[in-house]
Formats: sequence, C-alpha cells, structure tokens
Amino acid sequence: MKIISRLKRHKTIRKRLAGIKDKPRLAVFRSSQHIYAQIIDDLKGETLVSESDLKYKGSKKQKAYEVGKSLAEKALKIKISKVVFDRGGFLYHGRVEQLAKGAREGGLSF
Repeated sequence: MKIISRLKRHKTIRKRLAGIKDKPRLAVFRSSQHIYAQIIDDLKGETLVSESDLKYKGSKKQKAYEVGKSLAEKALKIKISKVVFDRGGFLYHGRVEQLAKGAREGGLSF
C-alpha cells in the first residue's frame, strides 16, 4: 500500500515536471538502505549524470548529502548548473532533503 501511494504521488509530480536540455531533471530514488540520484534529459531519454551512496561511509543522511554534492560536481563538469528537482513521490525531508541540500551547496540551482 505504501509503494502504491508513492507511485501515485510520483505520477502526479511527473505530469508537471519534465527535464529539457536547458534544465534537465534531477531524479531521486530512495530505498530502505540506499539512495540514488541521476540527472536526466527527458527529450532524448538519456541519463547525463548519476550517483549513488554505495561508495560512501557514515549515516544514511550523511551519505545522501555526499551523493548530492558529488552529483553537483559531476554536473558542473559537463556544464549543467540548473535542474528541475524530482523527488520521486518521496516526502521532502530526511535523506531526500539532505541530498537536495548537498546538490545546492555543490553548485546546482533549483
């Protein structure tokens, strides 16, 4: 039931969001153990940059922050500075919020 509710929220969010060449979409997926983020160009249907917390140590929130910061650094290398944030139906608190904070401090704007 929880997964179905999240997917409904995600579907509603995706109706309004789309990543274009100038502002690609920063999509977040959070599992019970890990967090993944990728920057997607929806017009071409390709992932431009991706990052996960598999190589970081620390608490889940700290790893999410590091993922956001690392993703922002990779994005700036390929000249992406503005993105549209897609929280994937997850609530904007905890690990999702820390990932966004890390991405903003890394240089992305959304």
